Amino acid sequence: MDSKFPFLSPIPDFPDDDDTGSSDSSLVFFQNLIQQAELLDTASSSKKKYVRRDRVGGHETLMADYFDENPKFSEDTFRHRFRMSKSLFLKIVSDVQAYDEWFQEGLDGRMKKSFTPLQKVTSAIKQLATGNPPDEGDEYLNMSERTSRECLEYFCETVCKRYGGEFLRRPTSHDIALLYQAHEDRHHLPGMLGSLDCTHFVWRMCPTELRGQYMRGDHQYPTVMLEAVASQDLWIWHAFCGPAGSQNDINVLQQSPLFLAQRNGTAPNCPFQVNNHLYKRGYYLTDGIYPTWSVFVKSFPYPHDPNEKKFKRQHEAARKDVERAFGVLKSKWGILNRPMRSKTVKKIRSIVYTCLILHNMIIKDDGRAIAPVHIQDPPVEPVFDDTAYTELIDEDTH
Repeated sequence: MDSKFPFLSPIPDFPDDDDTGSSDSSLVFFQNLIQQAELLDTASSSKKKYVRRDRVGGHETLMADYFDENPKFSEDTFRHRFRMSKSLFLKIVSDVQAYDEWFQEGLDGRMKKSFTPLQKVTSAIKQLATGNPPDEGDEYLNMSERTSRECLEYFCETVCKRYGGEFLRRPTSHDIALLYQAHEDRHHLPGMLGSLDCTHFVWRMCPTELRGQYMRGDHQYPTVMLEAVASQDLWIWHAFCGPAGSQNDINVLQQSPLFLAQRNGTAPNCPFQVNNHLYKRGYYLTDGIYPTWSVFVKSFPYPHDPNEKKFKRQHEAARKDVERAFGVLKSKWGILNRPMRSKTVKKIRSIVYTCLILHNMIIKDDGRAIAPVHIQDPPVEPVFDDTAYTELIDEDTH
């Protein structure tokens, strides 16, 4: 009898000469087996099994694959799997390590080395890029599911705080001047700031009591909406994530802070001139659902004049910028293209903003940004202007 399980009683031996005794003995035998199995399951479930993970070995494998002097995989393979260049990835690792001490290497409760910053950031980037469950890195990074989930949450929070002011900024006067010039050269539309539209992300873990609020007839599952403005280089200049999926673009616009700077007087003064006519502010290209405001330009639904047909072609070609941006985002960051496993809208918003920030950082790192340098405007004291909203919704303001 094994001394590890003293509760297991010995199985008695029964004689085989009596048929009645033989059937009774078989019944007792199987009853004892069932009792022993139940006791064994109770003892094993009361204590969680400890899994010995080789953290040092996981770090050495990661270094040998990508970061040694002669790595196993090439730069192109790294960019395909991490969605960015190796230099940008190492810069992010260095910045988040300096910004948040959680990413710094230390000792755990057993006085053993914790995971390195390289392992933690790799786990977070892999989850954003593939959208796979957190336990995917258990075999390669030797990291448990809980630790991987914490890596993603802390990484998204740190990236939003560290880079949000630059890579999710509102356009400054310097940015607007460059956007005017780039859109006029590319789309022949002077005064264009970008294209405005909304998209949906499926929320897998939506609570039952909220499913009616986050579902709509044209979507089979609960969704969370994102309103965004994209320029010709696919840079995201405005993002508002969190509205329930049952709403339409107009409802989201009424909640959005898109024109908050214009209403409190902190928006840069950037007029433009066309055909000797001075316009007070730039405009966004939208589809037909948006209201007829002075800052929205929509195409003609049924053009008849040749000039109207030409403008419709130019408008539709330019408005594809935001659609292309949504396509690149969802194809590059798989977590946006798969049902969200987060249980709160706050965590979904953090993940979406992190993907947008990394998207803009990659555009700048590749040298494709229209306004790569962040030049801030002089600070302006916010003063609420009652007439600003009236001018925005009046199509004859210009």
